[in-house]
Amino acid sequence: MTVERTLVLVKPDGVRRGLIGEVISRFERKGLKIVAMKMLRLSREKAMEFYSVHKDKPFFKDLVDFMTSGPIVAMILEGDSVISVVRQMIGSTDGRKAQPGTIRGDFALSVQENVVHASDSPESFERESKVIFSDEDYVNY
Repeated sequence: MTVERTLVLVKPDGVRRGLIGEVISRFERKGLKIVAMKMLRLSREKAMEFYSVHKDKPFFKDLVDFMTSGPIVAMILEGDSVISVVRQMIGSTDGRKAQPGTIRGDFALSVQENVVHASDSPESFERESKVIFSDEDYVNY
């Protein structure tokens, strides 16, 4: 068993559409543990830092604008091989191509408005989680 942690964001479109509970319940029903969670509005600076890996791509500005357009819900999930489990649960980035039954397959409206973000590797989790959470935000139980 490989216990890992991953970061999941319910993006502004998911919050606006009232999908927070649906997203959380899917992860809880899967048996994943929420070890940190908060609602916040990303500043432009934090969004640029969070998506810095895309800074040279043509969609970067639109992505930052979208991610700062409303509140998000951020959570850190823990579980056995949680990164790959969550990636399977959320589906393909392009919601039009995501499998039915995945979060994006069931709810995404476009590539950008695809309801959730999830770290794709342990390295991404380490970098991304530090932008959103501090050590005091974690719950140990």
